[in-house]
Amino acid sequence: MYTSDVCVGHNPGEGHPEAPARLSSLLTALRSEWKPTYGEHLDVCEPRADVTEEQLLRVHTPRHVKQVGGALSRAQWLMGLRVSIDDDTHASSGTQAAAVRAAGLVVAAVDDIYEKNVVRFPEPSTRPRRAFVMARPPGHHAEAEGAQGFCFFNNVLVGVAHAQAAHGVGKVAILDFDVHHGNGDAEIASYDPSRLYVSSHECPSFPGTGDTYGRDGELRNLVNVPLPPEAGSDAFRRAWSRTLLPAVRAFQPEAIFVSAGFDAHADDPLSSCRLSDDDFSWLTAEVAALGKPIISVLEGGYNVERLPLSVRAHVHALIHS
Repeated sequence: MYTSDVCVGHNPGEGHPEAPARLSSLLTALRSEWKPTYGEHLDVCEPRADVTEEQLLRVHTPRHVKQVGGALSRAQWLMGLRVSIDDDTHASSGTQAAAVRAAGLVVAAVDDIYEKNVVRFPEPSTRPRRAFVMARPPGHHAEAEGAQGFCFFNNVLVGVAHAQAAHGVGKVAILDFDVHHGNGDAEIASYDPSRLYVSSHECPSFPGTGDTYGRDGELRNLVNVPLPPEAGSDAFRRAWSRTLLPAVRAFQPEAIFVSAGFDAHADDPLSSCRLSDDDFSWLTAEVAALGKPIISVLEGGYNVERLPLSVRAHVHALIHS
């Protein structure tokens, strides 16, 4: 588990769905319930790990890094005021620190999984290592040159690119079960044949992409299953068991990254899907059964009371599957 209190400091404004309470409620559950329950099976890491410009430039254009960095820097000095990148994506004085820490935690998780002499993991294991990065702001809507949909930097793709550039990882599958299509994940992955992006998501919905069922993209390395409003557990599980997971198996990735959004839950205010925590647990176990290293990263999930239960179901399956 990788997390940081720094990521609570991003505050897009009163009434905004991507509220600081999303993470603060998760941190409370982690420290009061999850850690005592899972003990040595749950290693909680809170490194001072901020993403570097070099790491960002592997997936974002120099223009994006400059413009977003400038907006975040301005917001840092506007005490109590915010800088808006679009109608949904607002930066506060704490956003710069939170955004670079969120992406940096994914890089730290990748390093810990792939470096052989990491003190945290002294005992060899035959089971591929797994990590969950519990941070915000989210990232899967951030394109190579475009912050949007609450997202500034694409945390998952920064991690993917770091695994490939710094650790020699070959093919990577990016799995996205957020209720919204990860247009940023898809766009950045679409030009690289070593990357496969697969997603289930509600359609029509924000951001209006991913409406083509099955293979998409110039390299045919994007696989989408758009789900209609009110789709429930059966439709979700069919999407993954019949289309998305078979595509991942056929791709034979060396590593799996997950854009783990929990906003398809029946109680979430931003979707009309009707999933349950059991669905998230089921999919996590199916992904774990693929037998590859897993780096899962928090994306959506906007019911503050419900989110800790959904995340715990995901983490429990990562630990025990």
